[in-house]
Amino acid sequence: MRRFLLAMVGCGVVISGCAIGSAIVLAHIVSQVITEPSTRSVGHWSPLLATLALLWAVRTLAHWLQARLGQRGATTVIAELSGRVLGAVTARSPGQLATERDAAATVVTRGLDGLRPYFTAYLPALVLAVVLTPVTVLVIAGYDRQAAVLVVITLPLIPVFMVLIGLATADRSTAALSAMTTLQARLLDLIAGIPTLRALGRADGPQQRIAELSDAQRRSTMATLRIAFLSSLVLELLATLSVAVVAVSIGLRLVFGEMSLTAGLTVLLLLPDVYWPLRRIGVEFHAAEEGRAAAEQAFALIGEPAAPTGDRTVTARGAAIHLDQLRVAGRDGDAPAGLTARIEPGQVTVLTGVNGAGKSTTLAALAGLAAPTSGQVTVAGVSVTALDLPAWWAQLSWLPQRPALVPGTVADNLALFGELTDFGAASAAAGFEEVLAELPDGLQTQLGRGGVGLSLGQRQRLGLARTLGSAAPVLLLDEPTAHLDAATEQRVLRALVTRARSGATIVVVGHRPAVLAIGDQVITVRSERPAPCAHC
Repeated sequence: MRRFLLAMVGCGVVISGCAIGSAIVLAHIVSQVITEPSTRSVGHWSPLLATLALLWAVRTLAHWLQARLGQRGATTVIAELSGRVLGAVTARSPGQLATERDAAATVVTRGLDGLRPYFTAYLPALVLAVVLTPVTVLVIAGYDRQAAVLVVITLPLIPVFMVLIGLATADRSTAALSAMTTLQARLLDLIAGIPTLRALGRADGPQQRIAELSDAQRRSTMATLRIAFLSSLVLELLATLSVAVVAVSIGLRLVFGEMSLTAGLTVLLLLPDVYWPLRRIGVEFHAAEEGRAAAEQAFALIGEPAAPTGDRTVTARGAAIHLDQLRVAGRDGDAPAGLTARIEPGQVTVLTGVNGAGKSTTLAALAGLAAPTSGQVTVAGVSVTALDLPAWWAQLSWLPQRPALVPGTVADNLALFGELTDFGAASAAAGFEEVLAELPDGLQTQLGRGGVGLSLGQRQRLGLARTLGSAAPVLLLDEPTAHLDAATEQRVLRALVTRARSGATIVVVGHRPAVLAIGDQVITVRSERPAPCAHC
């Protein structure tokens, strides 16, 4: 924004010069016309009238240019901040992403748009207040020192009241953004769950809660608007009274012949330009405060610069993976807690344990998506935290509990992580051929957000076909046979065993006896919960 700000400052200087110059020229013309009847012909004042028209035209052009620069700067900053928020949030671990998703969605989709009034209205008013107000006071002092003293006395009243009102507005704007975030998150969750709620006959259940959140957001917005209108009234009243005090002083001295008409008119014409920028700051501050609150939340989401990933690379094929006292802290303690194991290539390793023991977290640690609290995961003697993660991910094929599906065609989702080497065999093993036969447009069938258009079992088979069709030497699968019938489950398990015998490293999370039966080694994952507080 620096170059935009410098350009806006330049425009502010031009606007200030034109405002002061036009006031001086206009006051000179009017005073001479009143005091000297012989000069009332238009031809006599043609040069000064042309100068006045030129000053007004340049001032109008500078205002237009300043507004245009503000729009361009706002668009640039909003786009950059949105991209940085998306990049920072999507780089988080899956657990962090789940907690920050709603706040990031609100900031990116709606919140940062509030920065536009900040750049297009508030900053130009601030520039004019910094440039036009002090220069105008100095010019007034050159014509009438007494009027300048009155201006200096009354001028600080406006910033004082602006600060007092602004402090209350900032809290209200933060509360309004928080209410909007909660409401938007609830609405998104409701929209995503409407099919399930309708199937269970509970589609009207969240109605009261959504209405309560809407009322809370409405009350917060109206409270902010009340403060904004009140502050505008106070600022206008202060500016009007300040101008009136100076105008009365000038009028009395004109009556008693203590100052010339030219000086009096010049000061009167310059007075609005002293208070107007400060009034504009107060008015535009409220319009820009929502964007400022969103920007602060955006910076909080961006946070500290992410620690750089390592630059080590390894060849995953044929390499053993070691888990050495692996611990990952969670909400309910360490899960896993002190997990030590050796995962050999060419074997199927099954991770089992009670719910919440940390099985899925162990897979995330293997993939480099979850940082160990203590202990480490090493591949061919190199810690995963020291690896070049993109190069490591290129050698992985990961199937989470909910396969990642994006809006688009079935073919787009199959190729989401790269082209498949043997889609026919993988599709047959996962039972996805049957799914394709049922789809109206086959591979070109359009899917909605999260795989809308497919049942849970069909989504699982799509994810399995994508995972099994990958040529990656390491396969990480979290509950791969969930939502599958017994026959399809057996085909998938046989495909995993065949893949392991070809030299791949297979790590599976599972509970079912059929899954445990294919394991060359079965590792029980345990968590460690903190002892309950005796005084709680």
